[in-house]
Amino acid sequence: MLRANKLKRALADGKTVFGLLNSIPSPLVVEMIGYAGYDFVILDMEHVCVNPETLENMVRAAECAGMTTLVRVPNAAPENILRALDCGALGIVVPHVRTRADAEQAVAASRYHPLGSRGISGGRTTGFGTIDLPTYFERANAEIMVVAMVEDSEGVGNLDAILSVAGIDMVLEGAIDLSQSYGVPGQAQHPSVQAAIDRIATACDQHEVKFCAIPRTADQLSRWKERGVQAYLLGDDRSVSFRALKAHVSVMRYAGNPLDAVANVKRPMSG
Repeated sequence: MLRANKLKRALADGKTVFGLLNSIPSPLVVEMIGYAGYDFVILDMEHVCVNPETLENMVRAAECAGMTTLVRVPNAAPENILRALDCGALGIVVPHVRTRADAEQAVAASRYHPLGSRGISGGRTTGFGTIDLPTYFERANAEIMVVAMVEDSEGVGNLDAILSVAGIDMVLEGAIDLSQSYGVPGQAQHPSVQAAIDRIATACDQHEVKFCAIPRTADQLSRWKERGVQAYLLGDDRSVSFRALKAHVSVMRYAGNPLDAVANVKRPMSG
């Protein structure tokens, strides 16, 4: 059954929230993320191979842990958004939003009439029919979040048009794709990429749309907090798991020399 969106409530109340991108398609991992204390999780359907049944069970796992679930769909196509929301997700993350039309399509596919044109179905979101449809439509329109990813120079150039679309609840930056778009592939800290992210955050402030930051260096979290940013995506579960596993075995392998253990954990790694 459709639940209250605790993430949306927390942001409205001025609270700080932390999330994690899920790249390991397992309900157990999602449930563990929730019990670890994250406020929200983004289940990735853009880069991860996950079947619809597993996705639905991952949403259930997040619900068990009291965590808000967003799904990063492959694109703004209505059929992709419909599938994610009918699984019970409380929001969608749309990659590569470049134009006002992209934002309008995402919102329309996520909301019922009169705010959009989302297809109608029963199932678990309506409590298998225990909520009458008019009540469900009203609740869904109020609870579902639409998050736009701005990760192209074209999207940065169209920020005012994108953010003026009613129904865009939050914007998430995509530094790695931005680096490609600005001709410095893989350089998330390049000045041109960081300037683009700053433009995104500033435009969000001007349009009163929430901005979700991805701190990638030790000082970025504090700098974003000073700017009043409330939402943070703290990487993905693959890199977190890898670092934890590497640290664990390093402690054992280099037990006689703690400095070697620390150096091993800090060696460059993907993610």
